[in-house]
Amino acid sequence: MEQTPNLNYIKELSGGDTEFEKKFINVLKEEIPLEKEAFINYTTHLKYKDTADLVHKIKHKLSILGLTEDYKLAVNFEEALNRNDDALKDTFLTILHKIDTYCKTL
Repeated sequence: MEQTPNLNYIKELSGGDTEFEKKFINVLKEEIPLEKEAFINYTTHLKYKDTADLVHKIKHKLSILGLTEDYKLAVNFEEALNRNDDALKDTFLTILHKIDTYCKTL
């Protein structure tokens, strides 16, 4: 089942503080495109450790955006990368495209 990113967790966390929400969203909007670019670079150059570290960082953003199934995939992908297995890279890149596109709408 395809999941759709959402801001439910951020809104819950903010307790109605719209300034907090804006700051949090701005961090996502700044970091996700850079992380996507780094991911492409790392996977192109077979930098498994760097890719695993980046996936570790990104997986928490997936959880924040309500993407629990994508988060689970990221956990598996991070573990695989630590064994120099990047078989899930195309699937994870699709997830990155999804959240990057979503953040551009915010």
